[in-house]
Amino acid sequence: MGLNDTPSANRIHIGFFGRRNAGKSSIVNAVTGQELAIVSDVKGTTTDPVFKAMELLPLGPVMIIDTPGIDDRGSLGELRIKKTRQVLNKTDVAVLVIDFAKGRTKEDEELIAIFKNKKIPFLVIYNKADLKNENTIHSEKITGNDFENANEMAVSARTGYNVDKLKERIAALAHTTESKFMLVGDLLQPSDFVVLVTPIDKAAPKGRLILPQQQTIRDILEADAAAIVVKEYELREALSNLGKKPKLVITDSQVFAKVSADTPKDIWLTSFSILFARYKGLLQTAVKGAKALEVLQEGDKVLISEGCTHHRQCDDIGTVKLPRWIKAYTGKQIIFESTSGMEFPGELSDYKLIVHCGGCMLNDREMKYRQKCARDQQVPITNYGILIAYMQGILKRSISMFPHILMEMEE
Repeated sequence: MGLNDTPSANRIHIGFFGRRNAGKSSIVNAVTGQELAIVSDVKGTTTDPVFKAMELLPLGPVMIIDTPGIDDRGSLGELRIKKTRQVLNKTDVAVLVIDFAKGRTKEDEELIAIFKNKKIPFLVIYNKADLKNENTIHSEKITGNDFENANEMAVSARTGYNVDKLKERIAALAHTTESKFMLVGDLLQPSDFVVLVTPIDKAAPKGRLILPQQQTIRDILEADAAAIVVKEYELREALSNLGKKPKLVITDSQVFAKVSADTPKDIWLTSFSILFARYKGLLQTAVKGAKALEVLQEGDKVLISEGCTHHRQCDDIGTVKLPRWIKAYTGKQIIFESTSGMEFPGELSDYKLIVHCGGCMLNDREMKYRQKCARDQQVPITNYGILIAYMQGILKRSISMFPHILMEMEE
């Protein structure tokens, strides 16, 4: 990923839902102005969710998601419906596509109920309006003017009728979903120095920094501060040569202990993972969750969950290092299970702790969903960096720039 590319986690996720042959893919193509989805009169053409990152005016960077029909049939159909429901967990704005001539069905009403229950802003659009009088919808007497005052509207993918208005309404709904959390910029003043400690990650493509490092650098620059990037064994010399004390040192969690030892106590120290926990609204919960380490027993299960999928290295942090460190800290034989990407169990009650990655590849809604699942089932949840800092005895120092959370931890 280039530095100028907007990460998928920072894009508004717009999901298109509905029954088979309602015209979801046609609407997606009309909205994007591209042939992103295969269109056919045959029911069930879309067999898996299709994700496409793009720019959508007047909104900006978005992730368009075309989903399989919610009324799919058979054992494969059930799997497709399950994937469609998983997409709902990361959908910022939902568009329910209904065949104008057929009107709402039981499946449509069920989707609307899910949108409301999950508090997803949504629009109901009646496609194929060119094939029917636009002032009447099957079984519902809704006039064209009524569409102006509700979250419903008639659209024609074939003729382009109301497509521009649909995009405007999607953009209006999307503005209500923007995150209220910051990454690092609000901690800085113009001309501040920030030192980033970035060991070369073998899992990253050659020639690139990993995404959290890229995003943090961008946020520092937007705050009119300066970012200085070093490897872990260069930190001590860099600090002595700066001539000015940095406001903050941000480190990769895997070298937390060394960086803490090399960073003077009067300089703020934290990690990329801790900053992302705050950015995703997980920090307060994750700090409390780390304490669950103290009560783990022999044979307890711990879930380690990554938001992305990548080729695992021989000393992978999620499947190798963290289990090793947790076993060493607790002195217990713990059972570890792992998930990656969109996988996240609905049933969590067997786990005594969930350790999540920073979530840089997951949008806010997906992270909030996972956090809610853990909270509802009373399973503690934390993240990589916070747990590592806790095990190494430096968590209090690592959140000292967030005094309200530090006070709660000390209570």
